[in-house]
Amino acid sequence: MTADRSPLFCDVALAGRVERAEAGLVAAAARAGHRRGAAGFVMPVAGGVATFAGAGSPFDKVAGLGFGGVPGEAELAAVERAFADCGAPVQVELCHLADPAVGELLTGRGYRLESFENVLGRALDHLPEPVTPAGVEVRRSGDDEFDRWLDVVADAVARPDAQGVPWHEEFPREMYVAAERDLAAAGVVRYAALCDGVLAGGAGLRTTEGVAQFAGAATAPAHRRRGVQSALLAARLADAAAAGCDVAVIVTQPGSRSQQNAQRRGFDLLYTRAVLVKHP
Repeated sequence: MTADRSPLFCDVALAGRVERAEAGLVAAAARAGHRRGAAGFVMPVAGGVATFAGAGSPFDKVAGLGFGGVPGEAELAAVERAFADCGAPVQVELCHLADPAVGELLTGRGYRLESFENVLGRALDHLPEPVTPAGVEVRRSGDDEFDRWLDVVADAVARPDAQGVPWHEEFPREMYVAAERDLAAAGVVRYAALCDGVLAGGAGLRTTEGVAQFAGAATAPAHRRRGVQSALLAARLADAAAAGCDVAVIVTQPGSRSQQNAQRRGFDLLYTRAVLVKHP
């Protein structure tokens, strides 16, 4: 905390805004996957959304529950049948500020806790002047370098920093690349980071209803510890504020280097999502 910035307090209203943005992003990405030929579905469920975008996709989940009423037994049964028909478990990412009755309902139906993820945020007023480390440049990344951007980011994600709780999901390279294409089709803007003129990493940004969603950022191992992640965060913060957003959010694994970097840039822990899974 500094003299001109207090930690961002997350009440139920703010959590609901962020979860609606997340549900919208997941639904848009899943629909993009369907357009490229992936089998699946998008089903509204009690203010949230259940999506499937092909076996092993990161968009096979239920997001945004707990802020638009409690789903009924029949509604949940329909969601579970849809996932079972695809031979997939139901994965619910449930905000700890959601209606407690949702968690009680899920555990009563056999859902088991498998992991957690943290949602961090910061208000977009009183932003410090962005400082870019020597030799590092961050800019928007266009379609002309999309394939090269994908190669760098996919390679970087395949060799993560081993700090904090391991990510609860792992995806084959081809699925990760397909998901990034779907995110681009869903409106995620790409950023490229260059070290001494060499493409060294990338990140994404989506803005909706005043919420800036920071999509996953990655840096090639050879260029880590040079401030690339901080530079990507600073550039996206400035652009989110310029777009009229009032809050920026990022999702990390608990105790990870990504969380540490975000907190150094003024992000505060807003809430935790419990990942609850029911196997068919």
